[in-house]
Order: sequence, then C-alpha cells, then structure tokens
Amino acid sequence: MTTSGSGGAVLDLAPLSFAGGLRAAGRDVRDGLRLLPLAFALGWLDIRMRYRGSMLGPFWLTISTAVMVAALGFLYATLFHMTLRDYLPFLSLSLVLWSFLSTVISESAGVFVQESRLIQASRMPFSVYACRALIRNALILLHNAAVVVVVLLIFRVVPGDLWLLVPATALWIVDCMAIMLCLGLLGARFRDIPPIVASLIQVFFFITPIIWRPELVGPMRRWLLLDPFYPLLSIMRTPLLGESAGLMVWGAALAHSALLLICASLVFARFRARIAYWI
Repeated sequence: MTTSGSGGAVLDLAPLSFAGGLRAAGRDVRDGLRLLPLAFALGWLDIRMRYRGSMLGPFWLTISTAVMVAALGFLYATLFHMTLRDYLPFLSLSLVLWSFLSTVISESAGVFVQESRLIQASRMPFSVYACRALIRNALILLHNAAVVVVVLLIFRVVPGDLWLLVPATALWIVDCMAIMLCLGLLGARFRDIPPIVASLIQVFFFITPIIWRPELVGPMRRWLLLDPFYPLLSIMRTPLLGESAGLMVWGAALAHSALLLICASLVFARFRARIAYWI
C-alpha cells in the first residue's frame, strides 16, 4: 500500500478477497449493461463487416438454414414415419434455436482472446465483450427466424401460451451471458478449451432432441432432463408449437441455469482481474 502525500489517494495493491471479487464482478456486469448501446453498435458493425460486399448479407445464412430444414425435413420425416406437418415445424425451430446456442457457446471460448487488442488498449467492463458477441448472434437469429415463421404459416401451426416466451427469453439471456463470461475466461487461460467445446457441441447435437422428437425414446424421456440443452430448447420451442413443456421441464431448466450461474459467478469473480494478463 502506498500513499501520495498526506491525505492523498491510497493505492492498495493487496489482492481482493473473495467477497471483494464478487463485488467487482457485479460492478463489471452492471457497468457492461449500462454500455448496451455501445455493445449493440459493435455487434451490428460485426455483421456489416462480415458481409461487406455481399449482395444478400446475413440472409445467406437464412437461405442455407431454409435449405437444410427442407432437406432434413423430408428425409427424417420419412425415416421417423412422421408427417411433414408434425415434423417440419419442430425441426425448423430446433435447428434455428440450436444454431444460435451452439454458435454462442463456440464463440464464448474465445470471446476475450479475440478482443485482446481492444482489452489491452482500452479500459471497459469485460462484460461488454460478452454482450457484443451475444447481440451479434441475436441479430443472426432474427434473420433465421424468418424460416420458422414461413414454416409455421405454411403448416398453419397455432402457437400456444406465448407469454411463456418472456421468462424463457430472460432465462436464455442469463444463461448465454453466464456461458460467455465463464467459458471466455477459461478459454483465455487454457487454449485447449475451444476445441474441447467444439467436440462437446457435436456430441450434444446428436443426443439432444433436435432432429428427433423426444417422444421417440419412450420411457427414457425423463432422463433427457439431465441434458442441459433439452429443457432450455423445450421451454422456447413448445409455446411456438402450441404444446406444453410441463413443470418438470421448467424445473430442470431453472436448476441447470442456477448451477450455471453459480459456477460462472465464482469463476468470473475469482479470475476476472487476470484476463488482461492471460490474453
């Protein structure tokens, strides 16, 4: 600890306690939320720069999503002996939502490493970079949502309790921010995290009800609640399909989210101050 003259400012070089780290992490997130307009501007700039010179821009992703939904829909509807009216809306919603989730998780492992120059050149809350990546992927999700709207209109699917989308969306935002901050920090420290995350995402794509409906596993469906992605997808997917997720699915989604939030808070509070040195 040093002082600058009598009554001057005090520079405390002692490491923060755990409680102090939690408070500092909370201030980081709070200050980052205050800079949401900046994060939105940076996220929109990322979209414009990525598709600079392209005639259709991010709508190329929409076209590729539509082609994938059509191709997989006709194929797997035949394999699973399901009608297109029952299967294609489910598949389109699943693929669009999974594309958003998987991209957010993949990018979260390198969110701070990719922003290393900006982090070292300026002093901003680390949560701003997480918000930037989240907003960028949310804008892409809105483009791909056009595919879902068209499919629902073609098959005249009437959504159910749309008010459930409000808590579901809030839960998605909290989970995505927690994943960004936690995996971003771990990815800055351990450069093996990105390939590990990519491998796990591929595994979860096949074991999570995305291209197959959960009813196909019969009595084993209750074990799907252990899959952290299934409840999260279900609470967003079922209201749009006019179905009900059920209290057990909501309970599992809240339990997984609480565990994720606790882990992210502990990791971010403990190691947040070291990010600038690790990158």
